Amino acid sequence: MDALLARGWPVQALPLIDIVEPRDRQTLEALHQARAHWLDWTALMFVSPAAVHHFFAQAVPVSATPEPGARFWAPGPGTARVLAEALQQHGVSPACIDAPPADAAQFDSEHLWPVVASQVRSGSRVLVVRGASVAAPLDAINGAAGSGRDWLIQRCLAQGATVDACVAYERHAPRWTPKLRAEAEAGTAAGALWLFSSSEALAHLSEGLPQADWSRATALCTHERIAASARAAGFAHVIGSRPALSDVLGTLESAWSHS
Repeated sequence: MDALLARGWPVQALPLIDIVEPRDRQTLEALHQARAHWLDWTALMFVSPAAVHHFFAQAVPVSATPEPGARFWAPGPGTARVLAEALQQHGVSPACIDAPPADAAQFDSEHLWPVVASQVRSGSRVLVVRGASVAAPLDAINGAAGSGRDWLIQRCLAQGATVDACVAYERHAPRWTPKLRAEAEAGTAAGALWLFSSSEALAHLSEGLPQADWSRATALCTHERIAASARAAGFAHVIGSRPALSDVLGTLESAWSHS
């Protein structure tokens, strides 16, 4: 948001996902165990910057040495950047990070897999550090979104790896205050342009405003799965962009010039 404001765009943030630490005792115990043994896995995949922040929010052992050849996977540059900072603070070189190349068509699990596939074999142990949704989003939108993370897990299993997962944070629907509802309803107007980087955010928007007509607004989506969710939610005008800031800015400028 700050980068868009700095470039003169009249941006307003509308938080549609609340992120909190896990509350379930069993989930917290599994997270604690993963932190205690984080250097034992062959590879650790962090699905988002939030996964990195919450996993390293509490102390992890720093005296141990990573498994020989241990790798740390990130689906995009944002996660990779945050992960590099966390690893440096814990004595692990950022050179151990694998992510899609900067010029990849998309930043997701599908484009990460060609980078890491050669690392996965029988006997490999992979830990997926992820979040969990407390309230399930709308079935239709969730179905349209799919899950790149699950796709990558299946690829690892197919090559003989053992895959474990730990939940580092929970995603909740926002609390729909009168102010938040009014701001969201204003976005149904003609000329309104929404930037979505999450299908779950779209699901929460649809659940919070089930009667809203989005046909006059435009949705700019950073992944085709999100674009499919936007269409399912009722956005008639949907445009796509790579998630890199330069691409988002270029798409915004193009959409604005043609509006």
